[in-house]
Order: sequence, then structure tokens, then C-alpha cells
Amino acid sequence: MMGRHQRSRSASASSTATRSDITELDFAAADLDCPFGSVDALGPVELRETAYEIFFMSCRSSVAAPSRGSGGGAAEGEVSSPMAGAGARGGAAGGGVMGGRDKKALGLRSRRLSSGAQPMMARTLSQTSAPGSPGRSRRPMTSAEIMRQQMRVTDQSDARLRRTLMRTVVGQVGRRPETIVLPLELLRQLKPAEFTDAEEYHQWQFRQVKLLEAGLILHPSLPLDRLHSAVLRFREVMRATEIRAMDTGKNSEVMRALTSAVHALSWRSGIASAAVEACHWADGYPLNVLLYCSLLQTIFDLRESTVVLDEVDELLELIKKTWPTLGINRAVHDACLAWVFFRQYVITGQAEPDLAAAALAVLVDVAADATQGSRDPVYARVLLSALGGMQAWSEKRLLDYHDSYGKCIGGAATEGMEILLSLALATGKIIADREGAGDGNFAGDRVDYYIRCSMKSAFTKILENGLGETDSVIIDRDNDPASVLMQLASDTEQLAMFERRNFSPVLRRWHPAPVAVAAVTLHGCFGVVLRQYLAKVAVLTEELVRVLHSGSRLEKALAQMTAEDAADCDDGRAKAVVGDMEPFEVESVVMGLLKAWMDDKLGLATDCLLRARDTESWIPKSKEEPFAGSGMELMKLARFTLEEFSEIPASAKEEVVQDLVDGLEAIFQDYISFVASCGSKHSYLPPLPPLTRCNQDSGFFRLWKKAALPTCHAPEGSRRGGGSHHIPQPSISRGTQRLYVRLNTLHYVLSHVQALDASLGSSSAHLDRTRAEATSSISAVAEVAAHRLIFLDSRHSLYQGLYARGVGDARIRPALRLLKQNLSFLVSVLADRAQPVAVREVMRASFEAFLMVLLAGGNERSFARADHAAVEEDFRSLKRAFCTCGEGLVPEDVVAREAGTAEAVVDLMARSTECLIDAFSVAACEAAAAGEGDSGGGTTPLPPTTRKWEPADPNTILRVLCHRDDEAANQFLKRTFQLARRR
Repeated sequence: MMGRHQRSRSASASSTATRSDITELDFAAADLDCPFGSVDALGPVELRETAYEIFFMSCRSSVAAPSRGSGGGAAEGEVSSPMAGAGARGGAAGGGVMGGRDKKALGLRSRRLSSGAQPMMARTLSQTSAPGSPGRSRRPMTSAEIMRQQMRVTDQSDARLRRTLMRTVVGQVGRRPETIVLPLELLRQLKPAEFTDAEEYHQWQFRQVKLLEAGLILHPSLPLDRLHSAVLRFREVMRATEIRAMDTGKNSEVMRALTSAVHALSWRSGIASAAVEACHWADGYPLNVLLYCSLLQTIFDLRESTVVLDEVDELLELIKKTWPTLGINRAVHDACLAWVFFRQYVITGQAEPDLAAAALAVLVDVAADATQGSRDPVYARVLLSALGGMQAWSEKRLLDYHDSYGKCIGGAATEGMEILLSLALATGKIIADREGAGDGNFAGDRVDYYIRCSMKSAFTKILENGLGETDSVIIDRDNDPASVLMQLASDTEQLAMFERRNFSPVLRRWHPAPVAVAAVTLHGCFGVVLRQYLAKVAVLTEELVRVLHSGSRLEKALAQMTAEDAADCDDGRAKAVVGDMEPFEVESVVMGLLKAWMDDKLGLATDCLLRARDTESWIPKSKEEPFAGSGMELMKLARFTLEEFSEIPASAKEEVVQDLVDGLEAIFQDYISFVASCGSKHSYLPPLPPLTRCNQDSGFFRLWKKAALPTCHAPEGSRRGGGSHHIPQPSISRGTQRLYVRLNTLHYVLSHVQALDASLGSSSAHLDRTRAEATSSISAVAEVAAHRLIFLDSRHSLYQGLYARGVGDARIRPALRLLKQNLSFLVSVLADRAQPVAVREVMRASFEAFLMVLLAGGNERSFARADHAAVEEDFRSLKRAFCTCGEGLVPEDVVAREAGTAEAVVDLMARSTECLIDAFSVAACEAAAAGEGDSGGGTTPLPPTTRKWEPADPNTILRVLCHRDDEAANQFLKRTFQLARRR
């Protein structure tokens, strides 16, 4: 605040600068920007000087006329100060800009005079006569003199201005001010001799040119083409003036060019062929508003910046005379005056509520002007800029009123908050109404918004103080996150009580339930932090349970405050606030946390399954762990999941255990299906050759066949010299080995699923489907692997080599040696639990291959009845190989049971041909009666091939006959089925 002191008419330039600097510093410290923008070429001091020049020109009264009541006359050749006799009116001003309204009407109290202080117009100034001269007298200051002193204009500048106007209006007494381009007249009339030095004159001259540029080119009131010839001429003069002072004499070409350009630009009309009654050089936005606000600023006492001069009516009446030149009307004036009062209230530290009250009083007129819907674009810009600036500055503090007023609550602070609320709501309502968005309860909605924003900001500060940083990642901090959240819950409750006690009484003027809004907002803020914390917790812990209980206590306290506040008012909106409080629902939070944890764990298991599908190569992890790595990883994840689940301290987990088991079981079943997806045994079974009848060999062919080397012996003899001592290497291919890795993995999964099932204890949820699926898949994979081993890896020694070209020369011994080597290797690579089923399936496949040699051996095989003994002996050797494999991997009774069907088929070979024919006829008749059979081209249908070799199956008996090397079988097959002879 400015100190009180007596001001003389000849205030020094240094004191003027000091006051200006202080004002600008206060302006900056208040963080208040001018809403109208700026003029780059002109600073605040230049704008103020220009404003005074326009004011002086607009208010001139007479030329060389004596001042009334002064007892003397003005110096010859000078223009007297305007309104020279205004002091005699005291404080009265009829009509005028303010509509006859004085300080009281604006809500301003009369000046509280201290000792020695006087109203501005009561102070006297010495006349121009020298001190000590006779006739000395003192007179009151006129309104114009007050204006000059308020605008800090020096005597030298004022004298130059009066002389210029005197010279301009000589012979043009009736010329109106708005027809004068003042800067151009100043350039014409003032000469270098009237300044201290050439540099000062040059700077002054260039300021006038910059002012013309701003008003005519940069901010014209009418649209202007920047390539206009007058603009180009003006630019040339301006560039020259920037370098050196221009010659302003009558014969100066530069002055003539400048005058021509200025006249062309200023005397323009917005309507073609319309008469131009005034020039336009200072009425463009924002230049005109900035100049006008500089004039309005003079209503505040320089010595005490929170005080409005008692002569405010007289000063505003004089300022009104600048309207034609600046293009101002009453509506624009009201908007600017409201801004000026608001600005002064802000830059003086909000110390004088009367200034804000004056701004609110003027805003009543602004609202009335705005409702008239003026379409003047300049007025719209001024209105929205002024009101927008006031609203923005006010709301910046209201959106965080805890920070703005919380430290000094009560008294002046509470009053200041109430003032800002009034200002923000008044300006916001005018803007909203003009934009058509002011329907409904505007004030209540905005206050609701202020409360929510300020509560969020205050809550954020509490949270940051508790964390020591602005990062909301609580779980990663060194301090105990549970302790932080419990303290936050306590601080949040204290904040709600502070709000209810201190701010809610003020806010209730505009909102029916401010306590409820604050409580609901805090409830939501804490809920956000709580959910952030919960999102970073994998399982329920004791600390988490304490945090949830703290949150529950806070929720009950806030809910009670909300309900009490809403119950005290009948407004439906207040009761609707209660519905905005979304409960924490601790139990549902626990359930959600459990489900989120469960989804996360199941997601990890699913990822493991997907990786297995993409990358699993079925290579065992090690000799000690002959399982696929994916299966081990999946079971490890499942075991850890159930262990963590068992440690969760929550009763709600019983409700989700079935969901967890179902999720794991689905993943296990998908993995088991993936492991078991290795084809079927049928892909390795050789196709059955067509049925033919044996060709009776000639004597020569029989001798040649005996001399031929058996196929099954050829590889041994060719590879090794001592074939009888050769020990064959296992013939298990890598593909078959990978199948047995699958088998190991399935057994590994099954054993761990059983352990997991047991860990569930008395729970009703079990992994029964997974165990059944694994057991079924183990049998399927073992069957496929056995058929691949026998029919693909061992095909040369068993199916393709056994009995080829004769029983006596291609017995089973070489195939048994290879089989035993394969079984030994198999036992070495299989897990203990996988060995029995694997060997059992190899036995079944071997028995099947043996029968196919006898029944579907192709053209290379034929048997006589006498071969039965050798074949029976070979089969017994095959059985014995499995009975002695390992340490009872296949019990003898199982071997005997599995071999029963094959032995019965072998026994068919011991029967005579006639007996076989009779048995076939009986079996065929029974099959025909059952509707089976297939026409083979003759009258008797061929029995269907089922690959289920049975001694009573007609197809099995027929195949024995097809491989019987005697004439009776040959004739029967030819006569009955017309089967072709072998080639």
C-alpha cells in the first residue's frame, strides 16, 4: 500500500517512475495477466502518456481563456487546463458515465481522513507566479489537474501538450477531437528545441510513429490490407525515423509522405460510399481498451492504493469525453471499469473488500448490457476477455481454496474467499448466459465443482506428505505401505472435519449440502488410492486386512457426515449427492482380490501352455528327469499356486476354490490333450494285402527257394562276419523316443495332479476329470509308441522278416534278440511308473504283428500244417520275452491273458484243411445270419475284415486257408471265391 504524503503539482520524473515500478511489481506478484493482451510496440508507461494526451485533447475547454475563480488568466498562447472551474462543484456531478452514482452507490465508503490528509480537490496548488511575489494565493485543484497528477505527467510534458493543441485549434475552434490524429499533430507542432536534447526528441518522435503504427496498421478498427499502398509508404517513413529523427518542417517530403499515409489510413469507412465523420487511429482493439483502462486507473489514490478518490464521478465524467476517439461505448466502459476495480483489489493484496464490492456493483450493469445481446465483435471480445480474466484468476484460487485460505482461516481470509466466490460466480454466470449455457443452478454447480477440486487437491497434498513424493506407487516405497494407508485414512477423516467446521458455512450460501459433497469427494479419493494399493498386492495379508478395516472406518465416518448434511436440506440435489458415494465394499474387494490373484495365476499357467505348444521339442530335461520341461514347469506353477492359496487368511476363499480348481483342470486337460496329440496306431499299421490262394510250387522252384538266403538273415550276415555272435543295437528311432518322453510327461503330470488333489484336503473340489484324462491319454500314447516301435522301427526283423520264404529258414530268434534290446533300452529311458504300461503295449503290438505275419503276410509267406509246431514254439518264445522283461513289468497272468487270442489263432494252423473249411462254413453262416458279408465277385460273399483276429471269425479262418499251402485249400478258394493265384 502506498504511503500517505502531500503531492505537489510538479512531481518529479523519478518519483513517477518509482510509483510506476511499484505498481507493476504488485501487478506481477499478484499473478494477474492483462486479459486484453498487449501492444508490442508500446509499454505501460507509453500507453499511459498516450492516454493522457488523448484525454487532454478530448477535454480542452478554450483557448487563452482565464480560469474561473483563479483571479488571473492563462499564459498567453497556451491552452488552459480543461474543466478549470470544476473544483467549485465539489463532489457533485450530474448525469455522466456513472449515471450520477457516487462512491456510496458503488459500495465504497468515504475516505477515512487521517490527520493532515485532505480530499484531492481540497488540496491547493500555487499559481504560476513566482514565490514571494505579491498577490500570491492558493486555489483548489481542478479535476483535470487531479488527472494529470494521477497519471504522473510532468509539467514539461503537460506544457508541450497544451502548446501543441493551442497551435492546432487556432482558427478551428469548432473542430471535434475525434477528427484530429493527435500523434500527427504533435509531430507537426513540436520541435527539437522543446526537448532536453536531440536524443530525447528522437525517442519521443519514434514513440509517436509507433503509436500510429499500432493504431492504424497493427490494430486497426476496420479491416486493412497490409499491402495497401499507404501502409507501404508508412513503413518506409517508420524505418527512416527509427534511424534518425525526421524533419517535420512544412517543406519536408518525409512529413508529407507520413501525412498522406496517415490520412489515407485513418479516414476510412467500413461502408462503401458512406460519409466519414471521424478518423480512426486509436479505436482498434486492444489498443483502445488498453488506453482506456490506463485512464480508468486514475480513480485510485496514488498515496493509498486501496482508496478510490472522492472525485471519482468528476474524473469519470471527463474520461467519458475520450469515447469518440477511442471507440468506447457504455457497455465497453462498464466491462473495463469492472476489470479495473477487480485488478486493483487483486494487486493491493485483496486488503480492501470495498474494491471487490465496487466490481460486483459494476457487474450488475455489465450483466444488463450482456443480456441485450450486442453483436459488436469488439464489445464481445472486451466482455469475454475482462470477465474471463476475472473468473480465471478467482477460480484458480477457489479450485484449491484449502491452499489459498486454509492456513489463515477465519476473519479476513473467510471474507476474502466469500468475495472471490461472488466474483467468480457473477462473471461466470454472465459468460454462461451469453453463450446460452447458464440454465439451471449455475452457482450451485460451480461451487460443487470448486469443492470437489479443492478437496482432491488437499487430499493429494496429504498423500504426498505421507509418501514423501508425488509418485502414487505406494507398494514400492521403503516404508510400510499398510501404515501409510492407515495414516492416510486418519488424515482424510481430519480433513473432512476441518472442511465442515471452517469452509462449509461459507459455501452453504450457494450450495445446499457442501459437507456432503466434500465427504463424497474424499471418499472417492481414498478409494482410488486404496484400489491402487490393492492392484499391487497379490494375496491377502494381515497388513492388508488392517488397511481394509481402516478404510471401512473412514467410510462409515464420511457416510455419516454425508447423511447428516443431506438430511438438513430439502433440496433433491443434496440427497442425490449421497448416491454418488460408491462403497468400498470390503468383502467384495477381498473377493475381487482373490479372483484377480486367481486370474493372474491361471494366466501364468495358460502362458506356460501356450509356450509349450510353440516351443516344446520333447527332449528330456535330464536322464534323472526324463520329462518334458513344459510339464515340469506347469506342475511347479500349479503347486505354488495351491500353496499360496492355502496361506490366504480369508474365509471368502472357500467360495472361489472351485473356480480355481476348474481353471487349473481346464489348463491341465488342454496340456494333456496337447501331449497326447501324437496320432494313432493306425498310422503305423501296414495295409492288408489282397486275399489270394497259395500257388503250388514246382520242384525246380522249391529247390531254388531253399537255396535263397532268408530275408531276415541277410542284414546280419552282410554286416558282420560272425552273425551268430552279433548283438543287434536297439532300433528305437528318435521319433519313438520322443513319444516315450510324452509318456513320461503324462505320468509326471498324473502323479503331481494326484498330489495336488490330496493337498485340497476336505474341500469338495477335486481334479477327478484331469486324472481320468491323464490315465486315458497314457494308454493312448503308449499304444501309439508301441505300434511305431514294432511296425516302423522293428519292421525289418519282425513283420517283414519273420517266416519270409519259409518257416524253417526265418524263425523268430533274430527278431527276439532285437526286441529284447529295444525293451532294455525302453526301460532305461522310461520313468518307473511308465514302464509297465509301455511294455504291455509293446507286447500287444508284438502279438498283433505276429498274427499279421500269419494272416496277412502277403505273397512271400505260406504255411503247411506241419509248420504249426515251429510257429507255436516261436510264439512261446515271444511270450517268454515279455515275462522275463524287467522285474515283473508284465505279470505272467497278464501275458497269458493277452496271448490267449493269438494262441487260439495259432492253433488253427494245426487243423486239417477240411476241418478249417468246415469251421469257416459254420462261421460264415453265422455271420450271414447276422447280416455281415461282402461280395467278392462270386456267389459266396467274402467275410468282412475287422482286424480283430479270432479263431471263430470267418475272415480269420479264411486267411489261414489263404496261407495254407495245399491243394484242398487252393481248390476251395478257387471254387468258392474265385480268388486269384499268387504270382
